[in-house]
Amino acid sequence: MLDAAPFVPNDTNLDCADNRCAIITGPNMAGKSTYMRQVALIVLMAQIGSFVPASGARVGIVDSIFTRIGASDDLSAGQSTFMVEMSEVAQILENATAGSLIIYDEIGRGTSTFDGMSIARSVLEYTADKKKLGAKTMFATHYHELTELEEQIEGVKNYNIAVKKRGDEITFLRRIVRGGADESYGIEVAKLAGVPNAVVSRAKVILKDLEANDNRPTTQHKNLLCEPEEAQVSFHSNAAGSVIDKLKKMDINTLTPIEAMGILYELVREAEGI
Repeated sequence: MLDAAPFVPNDTNLDCADNRCAIITGPNMAGKSTYMRQVALIVLMAQIGSFVPASGARVGIVDSIFTRIGASDDLSAGQSTFMVEMSEVAQILENATAGSLIIYDEIGRGTSTFDGMSIARSVLEYTADKKKLGAKTMFATHYHELTELEEQIEGVKNYNIAVKKRGDEITFLRRIVRGGADESYGIEVAKLAGVPNAVVSRAKVILKDLEANDNRPTTQHKNLLCEPEEAQVSFHSNAAGSVIDKLKKMDINTLTPIEAMGILYELVREAEGI
């Protein structure tokens, strides 16, 4: 299924003592959900007596495997995505025991930032606390503030998905390493997904402004169409589109070397004016 891409193996260390809860941070598409599902499936396979895909494994017995992964709503029952998420979290907290394995994937993302962060932290504290639950847990999140719990709650450890960044480009290494991620790389992932450059550039400007103003949007964000920068980006996009259209219409198999040089010269002159 990976075609030419190599599989990246990762270790996992969960126990009932110092490694009860793993907080996993890192950008979207980096592999957090895949890594956690992989662990849950290996535990399930081991408990039914199957061989598992690992060079070595010591898998303890769990009484249940609980997961809160993905985003979905239930329109027929009148439940939003966030309501479905909270219902599943409630079921986990009500039924899990210290002998369970719990997989949480980005709890609290369906509401406002501060509400979501508060809920995520409260769920994590309750799950990791031996006096309340103390289950073996993997908790993926974009709330980097939660990584401070490693210093506050026994048994909590921080991990992140390694990423290599060069300028505005990022490469996912798929490697789980100790420590919390320094940022989410959301804008870079949006660029990888094909979001237009004008939108990506504007998002960078807004992000810098939000960070400078302690996450409080300023009035300059209310009317993006009046921004002179936006008009300039639009002009550049039209000029670049003209060059791209000429390239698409070109049949290189019918061009002589002299004709090709002439067309290339024209395209370079147009590109210099963008």
